[in-house]
Formats: sequence, C-alpha cells, structure tokens
Amino acid sequence: MTTVFTGRIRPLVPSADAEVEAMVVHDGTIVAVGTTDDLLRRFPDAETTALDGWVMPGLIEPHGHPGFSAILLSDLVVDLRPVVIPEAEGVLAALRAAVADAGGEAVFANGWDALLQRGLPDPDIRFLDELAGNVPLVVIHNSGHSVYFNTAAALAAGIDRETPDPVGASFGRDAAGELTGVALEAAAVEQVVAPMLAKAQEHLPRILPAHLHDLASRGITTVSDLSWNPDLNPLIDALRAQGAMPVRLRWYEMSRPGGVVAPPSDGDPVFRQTGVKTWSDGSPWVGNIATSFPYLDTPATRSLGLEPHHIGHANYTAEQLRAIAEPYAAAGWQLACHVHGDLAIDATLDVYEQLIRQHGLTDHRFRLEHCGAMTPVQFERAAALGVTVSLFVDHITYWGEVLVDDLFGPEHGGAWADAGAAFAAGHRATFHNDGWVTPNEPFRNMAVAETRTTRNGYRMPGGTAATREQALLAHTTNAAWQLLSEHEVGALAPGLLGDFIVVDRDPLTVSAEDLAATRVMATYVGGVRVV
Repeated sequence: MTTVFTGRIRPLVPSADAEVEAMVVHDGTIVAVGTTDDLLRRFPDAETTALDGWVMPGLIEPHGHPGFSAILLSDLVVDLRPVVIPEAEGVLAALRAAVADAGGEAVFANGWDALLQRGLPDPDIRFLDELAGNVPLVVIHNSGHSVYFNTAAALAAGIDRETPDPVGASFGRDAAGELTGVALEAAAVEQVVAPMLAKAQEHLPRILPAHLHDLASRGITTVSDLSWNPDLNPLIDALRAQGAMPVRLRWYEMSRPGGVVAPPSDGDPVFRQTGVKTWSDGSPWVGNIATSFPYLDTPATRSLGLEPHHIGHANYTAEQLRAIAEPYAAAGWQLACHVHGDLAIDATLDVYEQLIRQHGLTDHRFRLEHCGAMTPVQFERAAALGVTVSLFVDHITYWGEVLVDDLFGPEHGGAWADAGAAFAAGHRATFHNDGWVTPNEPFRNMAVAETRTTRNGYRMPGGTAATREQALLAHTTNAAWQLLSEHEVGALAPGLLGDFIVVDRDPLTVSAEDLAATRVMATYVGGVRVV
C-alpha cells in the first residue's frame, strides 16, 4: 500500500528547521519527501491523506520500563505517586482504605515519596504492621529503588532475618538482626514484590497492551525497556499476531553475576533486544548515590534517616561491576549503566574504558543512565570514550527545589541533569521519564531542558540550557541512534520507517511553555494510524 501524506511536516533532517509539504509511505517505509505536486505526480496511484496539524517523527523513550510500569500503573496497585496524591494525609488515607477493602488479600502500593509528600512517617515494619495488621502490605518508593513491607508481607514473600542480602542490594535490619521492613535496590526489591508479579501474570494480556497504547497516545512510537522480563516475549508475539502492538520495543536484559551471555542478533524492527542494563549506584531520594560531596543536613534529609554529612555509596565496587559487565561487553552487547553520583560516574567510566581497551571496541555506544550529578568534565570524558548519555531532566520538573534546598545545595543540586553541558561536550544526548517514576511527558522534558525551570516556576541556579533543536533531537534522532535504531526510526526520510505523529503546534517555533503543553492528535507506526 502506498500513501501520500500531506501537511506541515518537520522531518528533522537534514536540519531541525527543515519543512516539507508531503511524504510517501509504501508498505510501512518512507520512500520520498518533497512538495505535494511533485509526489502526486510521481505516485499517481497512491492514496492521499491530509494531516491536519504539524507532523514530526514519532517520539522515542530511550529509558523506559513498560513491562513493570504496566503493572504499577494498573488497577492492581494503589497509586500513591505525588503527581496523583500530593499530600501525606492523602497517602495514608489511601493506604488505610485499600487495607480495609482488601478482604484479607495483599495490598500493593506505589509512589511513596517523603520529599514531595511532606509529613509522611517512617514506614518501618512496626508502622506498617500497625496500619495493616495481618494484611500483607507492600509500599514501593516512587524511585523504585526501595520498598517497604510489613511482617505479613515478609512472610508471604518468604523473607526473614536469615534471608541473605543479594549482591548489590540489601534488607534493612536492626541491631538484633531483625528485619526493619525496608529493601534497598533491585535484587532485594524483586524478592519483596515477587507475590505481586506472580498475581499480575494473569492480568498482563489486559494491562500491558493498555499501557503501550497509552504511550502511543503520548506520541511515543518506540519505547525501550531497561529491565525487561523475557517471560513477556510470548505476550508480545501474541499482540503482534493480533495487530495490537502500537509501538516498537527495544529491550535490555538485566545483568547479573554469572549471567548467560548470548551474542546480539539483528533484525526485527518491532521487537528486539538492544543491550544489557547494569547499576552502579541508587537513587538520590533515598540517600544511596555515590558522590564526592555530602548531603545537606536539613529536616528533609533527617526525615530520610540520613545522618549529618551523609555520603551515599555505590551498589557495586568497580571490580564487581567490571566482572558483571565484561562477559556482555566481550559478546558485543551495548551496556547501559544506572549512575547518578559523580563518584559512581567516574567508577563506571573507568570500567567502560577498561572494557573498551581490552576488547578493542569502537562503535560500542555504552550508555550512562540518568547522570544526575554528572559534571562538564565527566561529559567530556564520556564523549571522548564514545560513551553516550541519557538524562532524567524531569527530575528538575518535580524535585528541582528539593535538590537545591533540601539535598545538595545550589552548587551540586542546581546543576542537576545538565543537558546543556552534555550537548556542549559533543554528545547525542537523550531525555527520558524512567517508566512510572514521572509521567511520560517527552515534550515537557524538552521544555525543561531548555528552561531548567520547575513546575512551580523555580529556575535552577546552575547547569546550562539546551537549545530547541537539541531538545527535539533528544527524543527523536538521538534516541534512535542511542538504541542502535537510526537506520529504522528517528526522522522522516526515505528508507526509514513511517513512524510519525501529528501535533497541534509547531514544535520548533512555539515558546517553551507552549511546547510542554503540546497535544498529540494522531500517532502513526509504519504509516498506519494506531491512535
């Protein structure tokens, strides 16, 4: 099938300010762009579709978690996120109501954030036991890097004082060795939420397609999953067979010590593994990122249980990280490592440099994820190594004031997620929302990278702004390149797949405030409208 699409089209190639009148999509692939008259003359038998609005490449989420987000954002989990319930009283009321309505069944909740929902109590095992009694209660921190649970939930998950700490993770324990009701980092969190994941299996054929459709409605045509569960692969196959796959998906295996390493495979433009995810440190919101500077001593940090002059630490030593990552690098996989603190970034770059030299790697595109406290010098070093970065700029939107006033001060907190420095160092930087952590709002990411202003109008006192062109590329061509998919998606050009969106304003020329409010009116994947 051949279709000539006409409208006001921003193909983003050869430059962001390019504009064309029409493009031709044949069997899912763009075969021509140009003027309407010329393309209608060249393709006289093609169907014609007039697009009412501005047309641009489909957006790409380079660091998502749709497999887990589909569960956390579903009706199986109580949604406590600050974007839904801003006040502590509302959070506690929602938990009490959920326990009362549970009929003795386990209650799982997500989104606890004492930094934004001021006044929340310490959610230790005693508090949760009092709140829920014999009802298993699991509360996931908004960052996903910690989880709180009561005694009944520990019993349901098979966790007790004798349960060993996984590598790179831990369970909180008191002086007597008893569980305190907190698990830190992925491997421990997974053990606590295992009953939830088991319960969700029967619902995934309903909730995963709904979540993918929601992503498409936001203009996302390609999404990556940085913690994909391969057990979901048959479900993806079923969705494709039903014609119900509204996005392309690139997934990353979660690294593990002694993991089985298979070589990368090329091919499938809809669904394939891109790389391997590793972790260096944790979350700034729970005090476990590896920095050279301490957290501030404030009421907020004390409410998190952080002692004065607290400095977080990495989850793995450099030697452990290298041992985990080396087999994957040797097999040719792209590595993507979660890092926030400047010390974690230095250690990860050290490991990357060693692996690059050891294996003679060239176009490896090793990734650094989030990059909260990354400095201009570190961006330059990463670029020189061929390492690419994906920034969590939406941290500024929601936690900008917290970063400066409560956690790190203007020098370190003010320069958080410094997109301008990344681009200045020569990076093809990208932006992301990290699954469920903040709403999937790529246009707001672009605007915030440009203004460095929070949702309350506070301008960050450090860091440098991105330009509009850089911001647009971060969620399109740069993201495609970062996902090793630039030969398929990211721009509107002959030879690339016909993934595009129709929006209600020109993304290149509107103000940053208007860019953040951009409305997606239609989403096309392979030239077929999916939303």
